[in-house]
Amino acid sequence: WDTPAEEIRDAIVNRGFCGIKPYLNNSPAYIPAAEVRIFDYLTHEHLKVADELGAIVMLHIPRSMRLRDPVNLAQMLEINDKYPNAKVIIAHIGRAYSVEDFGDAFEVMKRATNLYWDFTANCLPEGIEEVIKMAGVDRVMFGSDMPITKMRMYRITENGKYLNVVPRGIYGDVSNDPNMRETDETDITTFMYEELRAFKKAAEKLNLSREDVEKILCKNAAKLFGME
Repeated sequence: WDTPAEEIRDAIVNRGFCGIKPYLNNSPAYIPAAEVRIFDYLTHEHLKVADELGAIVMLHIPRSMRLRDPVNLAQMLEINDKYPNAKVIIAHIGRAYSVEDFGDAFEVMKRATNLYWDFTANCLPEGIEEVIKMAGVDRVMFGSDMPITKMRMYRITENGKYLNVVPRGIYGDVSNDPNMRETDETDITTFMYEELRAFKKAAEKLNLSREDVEKILCKNAAKLFGME
């Protein structure tokens, strides 16, 4: 929030950066973490620069209600309306890791036609399906979220909360992590594989074409980042 807009402009124009990825811990220290809003760490001054330059903004949204949070929805719509030339990507499908995170978000966000979405580190087929139905195959992207997706794990949801199930002992003591659970299962693959498998399920349910899949896995990002 306190990075000067001109520093961001210089980084993009003169130093090879393609954009910014602000994070909620960049917000003012006096704001409690649960109360942080998007504009507390992604300021209008930053967005104006991104809009002028057509730069990337990778946005990890805050707040415990995640995608369905009304404050998040209102501010994402404001970004869509005020900064149409900024290439804003809503990461992780807005952290919608369970169906309970949806609320009416996909209906509300239908008109946000300037925003892009990725499903990095998201293993929920229903979420990937809904975001593709809402935004279409031209504004949704795969992302790896490496190196975190090297983890050996699979994901489940219980009572609206996601849980990463991991081999016992491999990641130390996880007893205090509300989103981790250990298992004695041995045939556990990787986070990356689980993400790709979730996309495969969504793609099959939506009957996506090979061209659609190629757009989502590669071509949309290549176009957005000017790598075609």
